[in-house]
Amino acid sequence: MDNQKVPKLYTIKNTPKEVLEKWFYLMVIGRAIDDKAPNYLKQAIGWSYHAPYAGHDGIQLAIGQHFEKNKDHIFMYYRDMLTALSCGITPEEVILNGISKATDVSSGGRHMSNHFSKPEWNIHNFSSLTGNHTLHAVGAARALKYYNVDAVSISVQGESSLSEGFVYEAINGADNEELPVIFTVQDNGYGISVPKKDQTANRKVANNFSGFKNTRIIHCNGKDVFDSMNAMAEAKRYALAESKPVILQANCVRMRSHSNSDDHLLYRSEAERNYVVEYDPLAKLRRLLIRYNRFTKEEVAAIEEKAKAGLKTAHKAALKAPDPDPATINDFVLPEAYEAKKYPDGIHNQEGEKKKLITALNETLKAEFRHNPDTFIWGQDMANKDKGGIFNVSKGLQQEFGPKRVFNAPIAEDFIVGTANGMSRHDSKIRIVVEGAEFADYFWPAMEQYVEASHDYWRSNGKFAPNVTIRLASGGYIGGGLYHSQNIEGSLASIPGVRIVYPSFADDAAGLLRVAIRSKGPTIFMEPKALYQDPKAATVVPDDFEVPFGKARVRREGNALSVITYGNTTHMCLEAAEKLAQEGKSLEVIDLRSLVPLDKEAIFNSVKKTNRVLVVHEDKVHGGFGGELAAMVAEEAFEWLDAPVKRVGSIFTPVGFNRILEKAVLPDTDKIYEAAKQLLDY
Repeated sequence: MDNQKVPKLYTIKNTPKEVLEKWFYLMVIGRAIDDKAPNYLKQAIGWSYHAPYAGHDGIQLAIGQHFEKNKDHIFMYYRDMLTALSCGITPEEVILNGISKATDVSSGGRHMSNHFSKPEWNIHNFSSLTGNHTLHAVGAARALKYYNVDAVSISVQGESSLSEGFVYEAINGADNEELPVIFTVQDNGYGISVPKKDQTANRKVANNFSGFKNTRIIHCNGKDVFDSMNAMAEAKRYALAESKPVILQANCVRMRSHSNSDDHLLYRSEAERNYVVEYDPLAKLRRLLIRYNRFTKEEVAAIEEKAKAGLKTAHKAALKAPDPDPATINDFVLPEAYEAKKYPDGIHNQEGEKKKLITALNETLKAEFRHNPDTFIWGQDMANKDKGGIFNVSKGLQQEFGPKRVFNAPIAEDFIVGTANGMSRHDSKIRIVVEGAEFADYFWPAMEQYVEASHDYWRSNGKFAPNVTIRLASGGYIGGGLYHSQNIEGSLASIPGVRIVYPSFADDAAGLLRVAIRSKGPTIFMEPKALYQDPKAATVVPDDFEVPFGKARVRREGNALSVITYGNTTHMCLEAAEKLAQEGKSLEVIDLRSLVPLDKEAIFNSVKKTNRVLVVHEDKVHGGFGGELAAMVAEEAFEWLDAPVKRVGSIFTPVGFNRILEKAVLPDTDKIYEAAKQLLDY
């Protein structure tokens, strides 16, 4: 649908003078800051990254004027300075962000300059990964629809972001769920130096999505204030009235280089550079105000002087603000965890009927859904008749809690995790569980969103963390082969900001899942799928059991060798320890349960007692999490060691499908037994 079908609510003639004055002031002071930003870098004050918005003025003003703080949700991008000002962020706050001061409302200097946000107003903190916040906008819109809030979620981005696969996933998901999202696309014809023709065959990139059933497409002149205002007003009206997504493509010009690290002289002709300056939206509005006698030249000049004075005041105040304190770098890495008061050590002594690990997970999910009605779960293959995920862990949830809280997601791992992040932003009471992939090996497409979730809390200076538990069926011993039997926790654990747990027994699985769901922030919940139905992992499971993060469990006490393990190999270590006990050797088996955070105290206490350490896990020895454990022991507990730290894990090769190949690759009881004997005999 083109802009000729958009109602003309705003014109130069019918817009009240006080409104025009507000708009013009915002545009003037915004442009003044936009012009001044590079000077901060030249003077070594800051603003080392600046993406000028000049040429996008009309649409950015319009977006901000139609955003309602604390009600709508908005996800901007790095060129959105005027959008931020129009949303209500002050010039001083913009400059504080630009020069990375401790009082920057967006991140306290932790995030790049030109990343403007104010999370307490639902102006969300966003990353530098172009377009990835479209998924968050869709998740926020899902919350708006579920809670019947008369509001919209707005995603703002450049046209080149539509080349990203996760942007397609976002628009496809919003279209399928009929969500009130406005995808505002500021099209200036370039992705840094790459012209649009190298991105897509369509001149108007939004038309790539013209086949989507429920998505309306609106085009407007993003250089024109009134056309942009009308288009944005219609987009919001439609999204609210129909509860359906809108793609609003605004044709803009980029008057300057992409950023201060780019030089458009290298790829734009002089004629083109002159052309874009001629279409300066600010200059156009100034001419219109005078031509149509809405303001005199003197009145226009007075507004410009007022903006100049406002910039000066904001500049002085920002320069006086404190710099970030380096002592705070460890603040807001991991959010506050739920305190397991009932079982502070994550150990119980109850007797009764043993339950399998899969039953413990299923019953805990149902209990938590009853405990908190603002709990949701989705993933692939989750809600078809009596099925609950590929392994039926979530079986029966949709029947009890309904399709609005338990539902299928597209086969799009980025979408699954990204929309969970976005939905959790709507209200801190929301708790979300997702099957991040049907098998952990398939999680890699969601790594962008995993990284995003990992530093949300840190980069927002403690203002937001996604309350999301990501369940992943992990590991081998099922004859699954590639994409069905690999381990990925070593890679995930290298990224700070996410808790990672890996239970071995049913009770620990239940207790860790309960604490993960109730805690703030993201948790990766690794499930050893080979143990789902295995009697070895079955235990008594108290209804209210809790296992705190960072608490290992001594599965077997001993004094000759400390075996540090988790997941599938815990049972093999216990078997090897029993075999060696018959030979008079006393092994202590430590089940970590939690990898991040890690119970270093339990490990070191055991090392002091046995003076020998064997690290065992299913993942590769090369690059696996055991390398971190071995290095930690060698560095911090060397004085208690009587032998080198030894590791047992998978061979540095993919896990084969044929059971013969799988057995050759993965660790087993015999391999652990032999390694333990070598270490005992050292």
